[in-house]
Amino acid sequence: MTAELLPAPATTPALAPVEFLELDLTNRCQLTCGHCYAKSGPTEGHGSMATADWERLLDSAPMAGIRRVQFIGGEPTLHPDFVRLLNRALGNGLKVEVFSNFLHITPRLWELFSQPGVGLATSYYSDDPAEHDRVTGRAGSHARTRAAIVEALARKLPLRVGIIDLGDGQRAEQARAELEALGVAHIRVDRVRGVGRGADRAQAEPNVGELCGRCGDGRASVSTSGEVRMCVLSRFLPSAGNVREQPLGEIFAGGKWQALLAQVPRQRVITACNPDNDGNDCSPAETIPPSAFRLAEAGGRPIQACNPDNDGNDCSPAETIPPLALLPVHVPRRGETVAAAGTAGADC
Repeated sequence: MTAELLPAPATTPALAPVEFLELDLTNRCQLTCGHCYAKSGPTEGHGSMATADWERLLDSAPMAGIRRVQFIGGEPTLHPDFVRLLNRALGNGLKVEVFSNFLHITPRLWELFSQPGVGLATSYYSDDPAEHDRVTGRAGSHARTRAAIVEALARKLPLRVGIIDLGDGQRAEQARAELEALGVAHIRVDRVRGVGRGADRAQAEPNVGELCGRCGDGRASVSTSGEVRMCVLSRFLPSAGNVREQPLGEIFAGGKWQALLAQVPRQRVITACNPDNDGNDCSPAETIPPSAFRLAEAGGRPIQACNPDNDGNDCSPAETIPPLALLPVHVPRRGETVAAAGTAGADC
């Protein structure tokens, strides 16, 4: 069901230009998570965007100001031309994050993920295998996802993990502790968002109150049918246009895009201990500002300045890999003052 747009206010808050694009490559997934925003599953299809359509989008995206893309779904690696599309994105100078369930990562994919400019993300629900498998609806999913997390860490690949806390005594904090013990440096915890199956679960209609307040601010999403929206979670709102019919840059400059931006109550507060709320994030797609992370001098492991994860402002899955994982980062000397978090950077 698509919600109708409310009348736009006289003025729209100034937002960052779109540089990050979430690409819903497919609705197919091996899992049947009861909170899935996309209502993905094993019997779903790849949508009406042909491979040639995705390639045209990836070719034109840099000209529209896009610097980073995220392949998501569904399970993006199930798209028949996933490898081709990832290489196409890299060939166009785009940074890429692959948000995968990590259920079936082949040796070929590990080689692909080891290329410069590629980051990985996944979801993890519990340190208890049975509980994790109940959430995903697939026996054995915990063991396979955990093994892939361990492999990614062993390969020193940029990795972040999102935890959705469904309540009911779920062992979300124990899952976080387990991931930290494994060596995962970037972990986010969020509540279930009332969109997709999350809305069905709550027996409520989705509304803008379920969004993080930063949709469309520096990012946008493209669905399996080519529809452009503010983020993957805002699919219950109308489309701003279709990339098969209109250039991306033209869509962002159009009235429909501006009308969509005006629907979302904006949260623009920046604090030293809230690096994520920098006005340019929308969990799941969020990138952490570089100032929120520094490399520890002992061991060189990224550390987080504070821990504002469960602040109600985030909505994994789309949270993007921190820039420091893909770009050089200044390591402060002892005694050097570190800038306050939240001054730069770009989960919904």
